[in-house]
Amino acid sequence: MLALCLGNICRSPLAEALVRRELAAAGVPAVVDSAGTADWNVGRPADPRSREVARRHGLDLGGRARQLTRQDIQAFDVILAMDAVKAEDARVLVAQAGGAAARVHLMREWDREALGADVPDPYYGGPEGFEDVYRMLERSAWGFAQAMRPPGP
Repeated sequence: MLALCLGNICRSPLAEALVRRELAAAGVPAVVDSAGTADWNVGRPADPRSREVARRHGLDLGGRARQLTRQDIQAFDVILAMDAVKAEDARVLVAQAGGAAARVHLMREWDREALGADVPDPYYGGPEGFEDVYRMLERSAWGFAQAMRPPGP
């Protein structure tokens, strides 16, 4: 599973950490990563506000920003885009790589409070926007993990 946003410093690192936690709690083995569609943050750590909200909730965002690659399109069976524009960007790359666009989903397709809505980019706002995004992603990650859980006996 790959979380995808624009710069890979705000939304997708939080989504990566939350999906990893929720899949593990649901007993679903998975490789989880994140990337951005743009390249200007490559190599940078997550935004300090994302790191702070993650820290307050017991998560570590230790990775570095990276750009989505064709190898990602082949390696990951699910791409969770943070908004409709990123989903379309991913679908174009998937089509160019000969893959199936059905692998691309909006992260909030699993948010019971706003099914299919965009995760807003909190970059130009204050800390409260990062907390709001965290809560959206937490609900979405939980719902996604429940949907991926193998059926019980």
